[in-house]
Amino acid sequence: AAAAAAPVRPVTKRNILIVDDNIDAAESLAMILRLAGHQVVTAHTAASALQTAAQIRPDVIVLDIGLPEVNGYELARKMRGQPDLAGAVLIALSGYGRDEDRQHGVEAGFDHHFTKPVDYQALNAVLEAAPTPAGS
Repeated sequence: AAAAAAPVRPVTKRNILIVDDNIDAAESLAMILRLAGHQVVTAHTAASALQTAAQIRPDVIVLDIGLPEVNGYELARKMRGQPDLAGAVLIALSGYGRDEDRQHGVEAGFDHHFTKPVDYQALNAVLEAAPTPAGS
């Protein structure tokens, strides 16, 4: 019964990069994921996302599709092409959830597709099920 009183923490703490040009949206999601016990860094442009990802080597990347200079699909392809990021779990975050939007995501290398506003329980389930990174 004592275990039931303990705060809920993820089984595996993830190193997560959130990429969204909407700073408030990125920081709100980051705060929720930090409260769940994850390490979270945010980036707001494609260029800063690539630079940050190379530095922190995230386990999971949550990527907004509607970035202004390079769309999320193209950024996902670039990330998948980098050896240090090839194994990261890529999660698309989009205002569009049609079948063709999801198919574009699969073609770009995304593992999951969420529509905004994100379903936090579903996102947490994906984070829990994500493969444990090597060396953890």
